Amino acid sequence: MTDRDIFLANDGTERALALSYADPGDRAALESLLALDDALAQVLRTTTTPAVGQLRLAWWREALAALDHAPPPAQPVLEGLAAHLLRHDVTGAMLVPIVHGWEVLVEEEELGADAIARHAAGRARLFVVAGRLSGHAGDPRLEAAGRAWALADLSRHLRRTDDAAEAKRQALAALAAVAEGARWPGGLRSLGALALSARLDLEGRYPAGHPRRAMRLLWHRLTGR
Repeated sequence: MTDRDIFLANDGTERALALSYADPGDRAALESLLALDDALAQVLRTTTTPAVGQLRLAWWREALAALDHAPPPAQPVLEGLAAHLLRHDVTGAMLVPIVHGWEVLVEEEELGADAIARHAAGRARLFVVAGRLSGHAGDPRLEAAGRAWALADLSRHLRRTDDAAEAKRQALAALAAVAEGARWPGGLRSLGALALSARLDLEGRYPAGHPRRAMRLLWHRLTGR
């Protein structure tokens, strides 16, 4: 954990915009998923030693798996997942790989290409699970888009320039599997917006808050492209 900034996972403004693109019936479930990702990022941000971080993330792994056979404890994120997500043919066990993705950043003294890929693979589960909410579990873009979103986020927060460059390289490779301009269906438009935000971050043409960036995201909402 010594070679990277401690960070929260997502820019709040564009995430709120992406959430507004979700179908109303799915929005609370997607919010719950992103709240889980934020909570795991918070563990990283507030933990100073790997051993303590591993223990805290182990608690999350066990708590998520326990949602499949017991009511949630009095913890807002777990309560939100139980209320809004598990009724959508999603199990707590399906969410555990997201924790694994964050564990990589706690366990590895130096990241490198393999660790960066494992982090992205874990967090990409968020997109895969979110796809199940709207009946698009088989969409082949979900895993690649999720990896690109996670890697673009990671690349902005790594202190070591070689690791940041590797995260960006992997993010661009993942985006290559998500054809720019391909239409996202209505039920996946919020995830498409998150992937588009990642693409705009990696391209670096328009910073967050730039009017042209906002217009590009609005065009995505209207067309799915």
